[in-house]
Amino acid sequence: MSNLGFALEGAWKVLLAGLILGAGLPVLFALGIRSLAAGAGGGTAAPRPTGKVVAYALFAIVVLGVLLGLTVIVASGFGKTISFDQVYPAIVDK
Repeated sequence: MSNLGFALEGAWKVLLAGLILGAGLPVLFALGIRSLAAGAGGGTAAPRPTGKVVAYALFAIVVLGVLLGLTVIVASGFGKTISFDQVYPAIVDK
């Protein structure tokens, strides 16, 4: 593979991570707010209990994403890294 191929492969990884973390979590949060509003009803609309369930699930995903990001930052400060070799992320030595 040429140098350009390696550069483009790396660029795609950075773009994907940016979309997931930079735009993905705020979109999930916004969808959670929208679902929460639908779950509450209001005006002439009837409350939808599934809206609250979906909202809380989306908020949980956002909180987990933020906690994972903080874990990566703190682990790198201690000279460690996050490994995804298991089912769940684990802090390991570099």
